[in-house]
Amino acid sequence: MNTIDRTKNRTSKPRTDWTRQYIGGEWIEGTGEKTLENINPYNGETIASFKSAGKDDIDRAYKASLEAGREWAALPPGKREEVLRTAVAIIDERKDEIVDLLVRESGSTMIKAQLEWKSARRVTDEAASFPYRMKGDILPSDTPGKENRVVREAKGVIGMIGPWNFPLHLCLRTVAPALALGNGVVIKPASDTPITAGFLIADIFEQAGLPAGVLNVIAGSGSEIGDDFVTHPIPKLISFTGSTEVGRGIGEKAGRELKEVALELGGNNVMVVLDDADVDRAVEAAVFGKFLHQGQICMALNRIVIDASVYDEFTRKFVEKVKGLKYGDPSDPETLVGPLIHAKEVERLQKEIDAAVKGGAKLAAGGGANGSVLEPSVLIDVDPKQEIVQKELFGPVALLIQAKDEEDAIAIANDTEYGLSGSVFSGNIERGYRAAKRIETGMVHVNDQSVNDEAHVMFGGEKASGLGRFGGEWAIEKFTRSRWISIQQPYRDFPI
Repeated sequence: MNTIDRTKNRTSKPRTDWTRQYIGGEWIEGTGEKTLENINPYNGETIASFKSAGKDDIDRAYKASLEAGREWAALPPGKREEVLRTAVAIIDERKDEIVDLLVRESGSTMIKAQLEWKSARRVTDEAASFPYRMKGDILPSDTPGKENRVVREAKGVIGMIGPWNFPLHLCLRTVAPALALGNGVVIKPASDTPITAGFLIADIFEQAGLPAGVLNVIAGSGSEIGDDFVTHPIPKLISFTGSTEVGRGIGEKAGRELKEVALELGGNNVMVVLDDADVDRAVEAAVFGKFLHQGQICMALNRIVIDASVYDEFTRKFVEKVKGLKYGDPSDPETLVGPLIHAKEVERLQKEIDAAVKGGAKLAAGGGANGSVLEPSVLIDVDPKQEIVQKELFGPVALLIQAKDEEDAIAIANDTEYGLSGSVFSGNIERGYRAAKRIETGMVHVNDQSVNDEAHVMFGGEKASGLGRFGGEWAIEKFTRSRWISIQQPYRDFPI
C-alpha cells in the first residue's frame, strides 16, 4: 500500500524559543506592558520569560485570521485534511518533547502527560475527517419552481481562551475542529501554560503547512487583554474552558456583542456507589478519577457518595489505597500526585480541610504538604450540607459521604449547582443506567469514574458547568453555520 509522505509539507524545524507571540505567520515580540514569567510549578524554575501581548496584537491577530481564513475555507477539503493529518504525524514524532513540556509547564505527572498526549492526538485525528463531513441539504418548497438549499459553512474566526490544566488537549479540542472546518483561530493561552496551550500548537501547525495567518497565538494577562479579546468585533464565537466564575463573565461580555460561546466550566462531580456495587472495582476507579493530575480536572471526582450498607468497607479500602499513592516529583513515572499549579492552592485547600474537620468531618489521610505538593487527602463522614461539599475543590482532596439508600444518594448527587460529569457503580447494569439517567449532569459513566473524554463523542455539561457541546458531530455543529439559499426558476408571479 502506498503511504503519503507527510514530511513534504514541513515549513520549519521544531521551535525551542518560546518568548514570542505568533501573529500573521511571524514570531514577534508582544506590545503589552507586562512581562510574563512561565514557571515550573514543581521546582520554581523559569521556563521562559517574554513580553505580554497588547491590545494592538489582538487586533492584528484577528485581522490576520479573518483575511487568511477566507482563503483557507475556500480550499478543497482534501487540502485541509492533509494539514490536519500532517499535524497528527508531527504530534507523533514530537511525543517525547510534548510530554516533557507538559510535565515541566503544567506539573503533569508522567501518567497524566502520556494520557494528555494521546487525547490531543486523537482529537486532532478525528478533526482531520471533518472537511468531508460538512453536510448541506435540499428541502422542498411550497413555492412552485423553488429549490431550498441549506449550506453549511465555516463560521469565520474563532477566539479560543485556553486552560492550564489539560492545556494541549483542551485547546486542540477547539482548534483542530475549527481549523478543519475552515475557520481562522486566535488562541489566548492560559498565562500559566503559554507553550502547551498556545505556542506549541502554532509551531505544530506551522510545521504542518497551515497557511500563515490562519492560526494566531497571543499570550497575555486577562486583566490586560481579556475583555478586548472577547469583545473584538471579528470573532464569531468565543470558546472558553475554565472556571464557572470567569465563564459567566465571558458569557455576559459575548452576549452583549451577540457572539456565540462554547463554555466548558467547573464541576462538582459525583460517584454514587450503590449497595450492590463491586466495592474493590469502585475503589480502584474512584482513586484514579479523584487523584489523576492532583484532581485539577474539571471532570475529576469531588464527592463520593456511598450506600450505608457498603460505606465502611469502601472507606477502609479507599483510605488504604490512597495512603499507598506516590506523590511528589511529576517526572518520576511512579508518581500519581504531583504539584498544584501554584503553592497558594495548597494553602487554600488546607484551609478547606481544616474548616471541614471543624464542621464534623474526619481527616483519614493526607493533609500535609511539601512546597506545591499536597499529600493525597481523604475526608470521611462528611455531612452533605457542609460548605466544602458545594465547592469545586480542584485538588487532591476526596470527600466521602454516606447515603441512607439509592434515593438519598441521588438526592445528594443532584444537590449542587454544577452538572458536568458523574459516575454510578452497581452490580446490575440496568439499575446503574436508571440511576445514571436521574443524575443531572451532561455526562454519566456506569461502572467507571468520571474522567472520560473521547473525540468522537459529545462532551459538555449542564447547569453551571457550561454551554454547548464538543466532540464529533457536535463540534461540527458548533464551529460551522447553516445558511438558506433558495433558487427560483422559472420566475415566480407576485400578487402586486
